[in-house]
Amino acid sequence: MNGGILVINGPNLNLLGVREPSLYGTQSLEEINRELERMASAAGIRIGFFQSNHEGELVEQVQQARDDFELIIINAAALSHYSIALHDALRAVNLPVIEVHLSNIYAREEFRHQSLISPVAVGGIFGFGALSYRLAFLAACEIIKGREE
Repeated sequence: MNGGILVINGPNLNLLGVREPSLYGTQSLEEINRELERMASAAGIRIGFFQSNHEGELVEQVQQARDDFELIIINAAALSHYSIALHDALRAVNLPVIEVHLSNIYAREEFRHQSLISPVAVGGIFGFGALSYRLAFLAACEIIKGREE
C-alpha cells in the first residue's frame, strides 16, 4: 500500500461552478481539487483525484484504490442514492471511506434522504459546500494518523 487519500467524484460534479450555483456553489471541481492539493502538500500526504459520470468507471477506480491508497473521500452524487455496485465496491476494498455532499441531502428531496454509501463509510460531511471537502480532508488526516500510531 502506497498510502494517501483518493478523492472520487461522481456524475455531474465536473459541472460545479456552473450547475445550479445557488445550490452547489460557484467553485469548480478543479478549484476544490487545487485547494485539497495545497492542504495535502502542507500535511505531507499524497492525494489523488478521479471524476466520472459513469458508474462502472467509479467502481473500477474504487477497486484500484485498494492497492494505491489508504482512504477514500467520495462524493458519489446521485449514485449515492441507488448504486448498489458502488456500495459493494467500497465495502469490498476494505478502506476507510468518508462520504461528502456539497448540499445537505437530508434537507432536499425525499429520494435523496437515503444513501447507500453511508453504511460503508466511517462518517459523512454534508451541506457545507466546498468546505465539506476540506473538512473531509481534515478528518481523513486524523484517521490516517490514528492508524499509524
